[in-house]
Amino acid sequence: MNATPPAPFTLPRPVGAVLARLPAYPGSMLLVAAINFALARQLPQDVKDILQGKRLAIRVRDARLGFDFSWNGQRFAPSAPQANPDLAISANAQDFLLLAQRRQDPDTLFFNRRLVMEGDTELGLVVKNALDALELPVLAPSHWSPRAVLERKAPHLLRQLPPLPAFLKPRP
Repeated sequence: MNATPPAPFTLPRPVGAVLARLPAYPGSMLLVAAINFALARQLPQDVKDILQGKRLAIRVRDARLGFDFSWNGQRFAPSAPQANPDLAISANAQDFLLLAQRRQDPDTLFFNRRLVMEGDTELGLVVKNALDALELPVLAPSHWSPRAVLERKAPHLLRQLPPLPAFLKPRP
């Protein structure tokens, strides 16, 4: 969280109105697939035990999207939208992106009322502390670029690709 975060941005209402028409369940499926791939294996067992059977929700206010899921003991699983999850975390799309990139501190967003936790606040603190304890590259977008994933998972395939043009190479 070294860089100064950008000024707050809210998606325009017409964009939120269009996104609100999307069915909720496929979005929850995509979110849990990403969470399971990127984070689930790194969660400590005591956190997994606390999450067991808990109903969780991520609400993206400006996009008017909700993602509902739970931990089933092995992985996160999508669920139908729930009126009263055990923990609901709400923020605008930009704030979630800044959190994922570690460019904004969750406490700052919380105290500025840009990040809201509703429901079991003790569970919310467990989730927050578990995410804070994860290694930084897990949430960095550059960690999930196709080349970065190939480099970690299939370096032999990466060697078969042509080199990146100079204008696409990451800056030092």
